[in-house]
Amino acid sequence: MANFMLIDDSRFIRKMAEKLLMKMGHNVLVEAVDGIDAVDKFLDHWIELDVILLDVVMPKQDGLRTLREILGIDPFAKVIMVTSISNQSIVQGCMAAGASEFVVKPFRISEFVKTINNVLSMTNS
Repeated sequence: MANFMLIDDSRFIRKMAEKLLMKMGHNVLVEAVDGIDAVDKFLDHWIELDVILLDVVMPKQDGLRTLREILGIDPFAKVIMVTSISNQSIVQGCMAAGASEFVVKPFRISEFVKTINNVLSMTNS
């Protein structure tokens, strides 16, 4: 069982991800609605978290800036970027900034599960 943080301004997406993660036997410890909320909550819980699902497009602070701030706190954080935008330059920018992986929403269950399992199998180095 792994502990997750869900960061997305859409309550529907957070609840869908939580339901899928729970079916996989994982736990959602923390949820955040925007990048600023996410960084504040990450500071309180980063030691307990195994994986973060982070939306790219959010109000107040976007996912790329939030990713950089999270990795500034914990360079070994495993962050999966979540996007509904299939813009390759956005995905490449997030991966170059240190994201572990990305997944497109709406989620295809098989791709979501595969992505989660791939990231969980990564070792911190």
